[in-house]
Amino acid sequence: MSNKSKLQKSRDKWKKEATSRGNEVRYQKKENRRVKQRRDQYKKELAKTKKQLNHITNKNIVPVSNKVDVVYLGLQLFLTARIGFRAVSRVLHVMSDYLGLKKPPCTQTIINWVNRLSISRIQNIPQFSIPDKAATNATNGSICLIDASIGLGSGKILAVLFLDVQHHMLNQNAPTLKNIHCASVAVAESWTGESIAHYLKQVIAVTGQPCAYLKDGGADLAKAVRLLNEEGHASLCIDDISHVSANILRHKYQNHPMHDIFISACGKVSKKLKQTILACLAPPKVSTKARFMNVHRLLQWADKLLKLSPRGRASKNSLVSKLRASFDLLPECKFFIKSFLCDANALLDCQKILKTTGLNDDTYESCLRIIETLSPKSTVRLEFITWMDKQLNIAASLGLENKGMPVSSDNIETLFGVGKELGTGEIKDANRIALRIPSFCGELTREDATNVLNISVKEEQSVIKSLPSLTKQRRDTLPNPESLKHKTQLEAEKKNLMLIPGSIIRSKNDKNNVISIGYRYSLGPGESHRKQITKSPQLCDIEAAA
Repeated sequence: MSNKSKLQKSRDKWKKEATSRGNEVRYQKKENRRVKQRRDQYKKELAKTKKQLNHITNKNIVPVSNKVDVVYLGLQLFLTARIGFRAVSRVLHVMSDYLGLKKPPCTQTIINWVNRLSISRIQNIPQFSIPDKAATNATNGSICLIDASIGLGSGKILAVLFLDVQHHMLNQNAPTLKNIHCASVAVAESWTGESIAHYLKQVIAVTGQPCAYLKDGGADLAKAVRLLNEEGHASLCIDDISHVSANILRHKYQNHPMHDIFISACGKVSKKLKQTILACLAPPKVSTKARFMNVHRLLQWADKLLKLSPRGRASKNSLVSKLRASFDLLPECKFFIKSFLCDANALLDCQKILKTTGLNDDTYESCLRIIETLSPKSTVRLEFITWMDKQLNIAASLGLENKGMPVSSDNIETLFGVGKELGTGEIKDANRIALRIPSFCGELTREDATNVLNISVKEEQSVIKSLPSLTKQRRDTLPNPESLKHKTQLEAEKKNLMLIPGSIIRSKNDKNNVISIGYRYSLGPGESHRKQITKSPQLCDIEAAA
């Protein structure tokens, strides 16, 4: 074949390939134009739909333009939803478009609102009414819950809470944090009976004398109440049922020969079960301090665990055989477990009744029927009946024998727990915890948000600026070891927190420790107005300053 014919055949092949390739390119360009046109059309339709949806949504949205509403919403997220300060700020930032917020509050702003809420609630203590048959004089119609708790550092928190003495007459449920009101909170390096009594005198000089004190079995609190009674500020004293029940069980079982064996066996069982396939059966964690407050949970766990091992021989390498290998001396404690649970369950059933409806004649009879199921010579039965008889006499003195007298201080324990967990960060500074405690008490209203805005920066700084801060000490000292001595001395010179009603503008001196009776009510048949009381000039000056 000649070279010319070869060239023609090669050219024909190239023309066919070029034609085919050109057709593909033209088709691809045509498809690209079609796809782009459809894409642009979809974008226009999407933008139009979004505009219509925003228009419809904006019709149903009421913009949060009022500052009171913003404060109220932020406090609701912190106090009701119980999320941290940073989380509150992030939530408001995410919802800002839907709420109409132009500038969502930052984390520090939320902190300032909570601090000011605590200050405003201390300054605005609600007024209560007293039973018409109450034998006490010059009372403010409340039961005072007092307790102390520790934080990180040398500070110890003392909280004074008020609960309406007629709570169980007005409510069917047990008191919650919404039903209590923080009258005062303070931090000191240590609290003794004398210092607590002196502090309570400063509080009741402004708030009025409570009908009774509700406390645990602490010796310092008992001494403080006794000193107040000796100084003429007498009030009745109610013992908390949870601590009484724990002490009754402690008196009977602390020196029991099987008690230490049982506690040791629980610890060994825990070590053998953890990090195994049976880790779900590990014992619950019970605090070594005040162990008898929750030790029944450990015994209930042990009783259920032993029931998982049926009688008879277990096959080798089965889960039952592995479980039995971790029992240690627990099976030998069966009689101790059964006896303890019998007493503890009776006390727990009585607690459910008394905490929910209070102590009165009816609940007394109900608890008596439960506790009489125990042995007649049982110390648990005798001590609990003695406590009920004593508390029922106090209820009769307050005119609550038919209505129900609060006998539980669980609220103050819950308050300390929430205060330590929420809004404190990794460093549980006692002053920071105490500053947030009043904000968790009572029910949040829009009036509280208004009061927060009425607290000036100067008033807030007068409380906060003088407080020592463990967080600031840590941040300033760790990078600069040389400044440890100087900065620690400066922080040590600052005073701990003390929030008393009217304490920001009221002078603190012993001359002002006069018991106020300006909060007394008279609540009789068909009468709910406040009785006018003649006051001394000195008392009028104190209340005017407060």
